[in-house]
Amino acid sequence: MPNSMSTAEQIAFWADKLRDLSATGLEFANNDYDKTRYETIQNMAIEMLAYATAESLETLLPLKSTIFSRMSPTVAGAAAVINKEGKILLMRRKDNHLWAMPAGQMEVGETPADAVIRETYEETGIRCTPKALVGVYDSRIWDNGVAQHVYKFTFLCEPSDEQSDEPFDTLETLEIGWFDENNLPENLYKGHYKRISDAYKVQSGNFQAHFDWQKNF
Repeated sequence: MPNSMSTAEQIAFWADKLRDLSATGLEFANNDYDKTRYETIQNMAIEMLAYATAESLETLLPLKSTIFSRMSPTVAGAAAVINKEGKILLMRRKDNHLWAMPAGQMEVGETPADAVIRETYEETGIRCTPKALVGVYDSRIWDNGVAQHVYKFTFLCEPSDEQSDEPFDTLETLEIGWFDENNLPENLYKGHYKRISDAYKVQSGNFQAHFDWQKNF
C-alpha cells in the first residue's frame, strides 16, 4: 500500500480488500454458513467505505449488487486522443467540473481498446482509433480519493474527425476542447497529468508502455 495514502484512503483501501475477499468467498462458498459469514464481511466493507468517504450508508447500499459483488479490482480506460497539430482532446466532467481525458469503466465483452473508443464517443461525440498502449496505471498511486482499487488502461488514439458528429452525453460532459501539451487547463484532473505526459512521449517514440511495480514479492 502506498505510504502517501491519507487515513481515509487507507480505510477505503481496506474496505476494498474486504470487498474482494467477500465477493470471492460468496462466489465459491458451498454452504449457507460460509455465505452468511462472507455477507457479514461485505456489509462491514460497505460500512467502512461509508466512514472513509463520509457518504451515507443508504447511498452506498446499491453498490452491493454491482461493485461489491465483483471479484478483483475494477478496470477502466482512458483515451489520449491527439490530433495532427499535437493537441489533445479533453472533456469537462459534469460531476466535478474538472477537465479530463475521455474515460470510464470497461464493460463485459469489451477489449480495453474497445472500451476507450466507446467512452470517447459517448462523452465527446468524436470517433477515434487506438494506436498504442500508453500504460496501465494503479489508482492507489496516481489518483487521490478513489474509493475502489482501479486498474486504468490509457491508449494513444488518433481522431477520425475533430468535430462531434453527434451530440455528446450531457449527463457526463459539460464541454469538450482541444489543448496544447504545454497549455493544459488549470482545473485538470490530477491523475491525468502523468498519463497525458506519457501519451506524448509514446507519440514521439521515446517511451515504452508504463506499468506500476511496487516490488512487493
